Amino acid sequence: RQADARIAVSDWERRQLATDFNVQSTVIPNGLDVARFVEAVPDPEWEDCDYLLSVGRLEEYKGVQHVIRALPHLDYELVIAGSGDYGPELQQLVNEVGVEDRVHFLGFVADKDLPGLYAGAMAFVTMSEFEAYGMTVAEALAAGCPCVVRDVGALIDWAERDDCIGVDPA
Repeated sequence: RQADARIAVSDWERRQLATDFNVQSTVIPNGLDVARFVEAVPDPEWEDCDYLLSVGRLEEYKGVQHVIRALPHLDYELVIAGSGDYGPELQQLVNEVGVEDRVHFLGFVADKDLPGLYAGAMAFVTMSEFEAYGMTVAEALAAGCPCVVRDVGALIDWAERDDCIGVDPA
């Protein structure tokens, strides 16, 4: 309340600040070098593969486990770019679900290699429980990759677009 101005990174965060703290804020989205993604060409390593892409830290709240559980019902591979403490649990789930041959854990992927992964994906998927903005969604959409997001947090703002669909529950 003492600040001269408040900044939110999304409409959702602006609404949360108004609800939780009864303060007004200005939305200034996180910056993105759009040209880096718009000009991306699909990564040749994955050109013969119809895959869904997940990018981010491997943490339980990010929801990759929901995508893995859905995979037996889908005709896609799943490429997971990222690392984190939840990785062993995700690998165990992959084995339990029986999709070992369709899930590819890439680990950490350098920023320069991400645009090509987005550009070649059939869709980017994030089932995160909480995001204040959704930078990976912005990157995917800039690369021309349609998105499936969990209809919670700031991800609901993305789901209003024609190239993005929100689902809930995950």
